Amino acid sequence: MNNLLLLPILIPLVTAIILIFFPKHVFWQRIISFISTCSLIVASGALLYRVHTDGIQTLNVGNWPAPFGITLVSDSLSALLVLTTSIIALACLVYSFYAIGHKRETFYYYSFFQFLLVGVNGAFTTGDLFNLFVFFEVMLMSSYVLFVLGGTKIQLREAIKYTLVNVISSALFVVGVAYLYAVTGTLNMAHLAERISEIGMSPILTVIAVLFIIVFGLKGAIFPLYFWLPAAYYAPPTPILALFGGLLTKVGVYSILRTFTLLFTSDVGYTHTLLAWLALGTIVIGVIGAVAYNDMRYIVIYNIIVAVGVMIFGVAMMTPESLEGTIFYMLQDMVMKATLFLLVGIVFSITSSNNIRSFSGLMSSYPLLGWSFFIAALSLAGIPPFSGFIGKLLIVKASLHAGLLFEAIVILLSSLLVLYSIMKIFMNGFWGEEKGFERKPLDGRFIPVLLLLVLSIAYGVGIEFIRPFVVDAVNVLADPNMYIQAVLKE
Repeated sequence: MNNLLLLPILIPLVTAIILIFFPKHVFWQRIISFISTCSLIVASGALLYRVHTDGIQTLNVGNWPAPFGITLVSDSLSALLVLTTSIIALACLVYSFYAIGHKRETFYYYSFFQFLLVGVNGAFTTGDLFNLFVFFEVMLMSSYVLFVLGGTKIQLREAIKYTLVNVISSALFVVGVAYLYAVTGTLNMAHLAERISEIGMSPILTVIAVLFIIVFGLKGAIFPLYFWLPAAYYAPPTPILALFGGLLTKVGVYSILRTFTLLFTSDVGYTHTLLAWLALGTIVIGVIGAVAYNDMRYIVIYNIIVAVGVMIFGVAMMTPESLEGTIFYMLQDMVMKATLFLLVGIVFSITSSNNIRSFSGLMSSYPLLGWSFFIAALSLAGIPPFSGFIGKLLIVKASLHAGLLFEAIVILLSSLLVLYSIMKIFMNGFWGEEKGFERKPLDGRFIPVLLLLVLSIAYGVGIEFIRPFVVDAVNVLADPNMYIQAVLKE
């Protein structure tokens, strides 16, 4: 039954290959993609349940024992992220049926959509640092294609920057992996954790840790390495933007969460303090951007940066409480960012503008859309009882318990300013006299948005149901020996 670990990678991979053979048959492309993604959710849910009941699941590909072969590892953190990825993918897929356009659909859109899921799910599941790089590259190459699909001027311009930044990041990733292999003689994460603990605190390991902060910081958009993200994420069509906003930066955050709780723990006083200050800088820069803009897309994009900062700060504190808050917050942020981008896309389809000063009064014609946006804003800002509350509460509590009053105040103020930035869209766009749009009925693209909102509300209200899975994940992060023993069978 350990082969269950392969399904979140194998299902989208097989689907993507099949879809390559008939790109012009859009109807069947949609049907097969939909069935595949629904199957992915079922497989991910089954994997999460198995991990919760039977503990960490491992699979040695080709029966080569760890650390000599390729190892796939699924603990509660990995399984939760794979399930959340699958749900977001289904929402973006259904939205694409109505919004991506027939021309893009006939140019392998659904194939590369599935290849992207291969990379994301593989990154969450691999137990090997080199294969983490490989799955990063699968994810990035798919994102390059999705990024330029359609060939508009802004897409082509920003794709050059996006590709260049990620090529540099990938080169640094390989350098970091090479140095780590030279020092330890292994790349299996569990074996690396053992070897690094044997070596102890070493200047070369601290340098390698900083190099990985740069690598994952570029991919996760941490200050001061966030510069590429706002303009790049502004370019793609809405369903691709929602997929990128919900998933891609979280892979970078996950990589930091995994490596800096399992591997780079010998010089916490330096590496994690550095992470904490970079996280605070990320929060401040993100808030400034979100408050400054009157463009809906830019407001939500800068809120991605704020969320990344909050999550990285939770990792930097390295306490069970802060790690629990980080996981709760990461899961809800993945869902809410995708939801907000899809909502912004619906508003744009009605108004033909992203500038909140150019339209108003949507509430009278689209009350359901308006109140959906309002709930999404409250969830994103962490207002109780919605989904963002528990994660931020735990991170703030962990800050106060650690005596980090200033940092706790920064996070609380960022929540207020995040709420202000999103409510700007709500107050300017949905209230007031009707102007800047013509009434038209909402089409099927609103269905996945409603489903994500219902999921978000259920996540906030039913937090006690989710917590046992999150606690399982925290236990493994807080005690790396659980991970090491499960992989190396010691």
